[in-house]
Amino acid sequence: MRDVAIVSVAQTAHRRAAEELNEVELIQPVIRSAMDQVGATIADIGFTCSGSSDYLAGQAFSFVMTLDAVGAWPPIVESHVEMDGAWALYEAWLKIQAGHADTALIYSYSKASPGDLPRVMSRMLDPYYLGPLWPDSVAYAGLQARAMLDAGTITEAEMAQIAFRNREAARNNPNAQVVGSASVDELLAAPMFSDPLRVHDCPPISDGGVAVVLAADDRARAWSDRPAWIRGIDHRIDSHNAGARDLTTAPSVAIAAERAGATGAFDVAEVHAPFSHQERLVVDGLGLGDDVELNPSGGALAANPMMAAGLLRIAEVADRIMQGSAGRGVAHATAGHLMQQNLVAVLEGDS
Repeated sequence: MRDVAIVSVAQTAHRRAAEELNEVELIQPVIRSAMDQVGATIADIGFTCSGSSDYLAGQAFSFVMTLDAVGAWPPIVESHVEMDGAWALYEAWLKIQAGHADTALIYSYSKASPGDLPRVMSRMLDPYYLGPLWPDSVAYAGLQARAMLDAGTITEAEMAQIAFRNREAARNNPNAQVVGSASVDELLAAPMFSDPLRVHDCPPISDGGVAVVLAADDRARAWSDRPAWIRGIDHRIDSHNAGARDLTTAPSVAIAAERAGATGAFDVAEVHAPFSHQERLVVDGLGLGDDVELNPSGGALAANPMMAAGLLRIAEVADRIMQGSAGRGVAHATAGHLMQQNLVAVLEGDS
């Protein structure tokens, strides 16, 4: 196994609607910032991989258009995943492990503001039985939250406490969209949005993006004084049929965590839980204790750019390691309805 590290990260300030920007204008400054941090040009990058969604962009092969943000020259070796950027990072990590590249640029982005996001995301469902019913993502999450409440896995007060903690943490994140909150009691007094979910239990709709640079071995050490080494990474999937799953657990999180080597103590953890109750599932699946700093960025409840929020979790952990405020961290990303797909990455700084 080659030693591969994240050596730079950059992200946008996440907003409800960046109406004045198209996707290229949104992500180009972020790519440039990530490259400038290590003094690299595109000629120094062996592989480029992006994560985005044609459904959000409203056109086929929209990622080809966004390559304008990378530049037309010199030619690049490029790939794309119709997934969160965390999976683009996984593909780039494999490319480097296979010896086909020594460096990689990964970026992901979305402008979720123009359309009806919950209904757009319903197109991920099976097209024969569930898709024609047009269930939206919030209603689906409400079914999961109700199952957890009925099973005693979580309480409404605990859900409000999770939302409160994440929003308060976001006060220290200049890129967060939703910052600060009323008290837990005031959150509990808010009206239902999609029973049993209130607005604070749901992720904001966000426009934004993120970019990271990967490098292997000596190149990583030359580009960063304190690289965030990827010591383990894995992703797993649960059944596409929600009726065949126990919605009160997320077994693929635990499996991915085990295979990624996510054991022992962590200084920081960033988990991708778009809905408040889902944080409990991820924390339990990762086996995190009370001693870990959980979602210091505010997580997806503070900003949730679709197709980028998972890569953001990895970037946030890597940034803290590179800045020296953490020595070891774990990051989690999810995709699909009801956390169908889950990815776990373990990052460490030099001892």
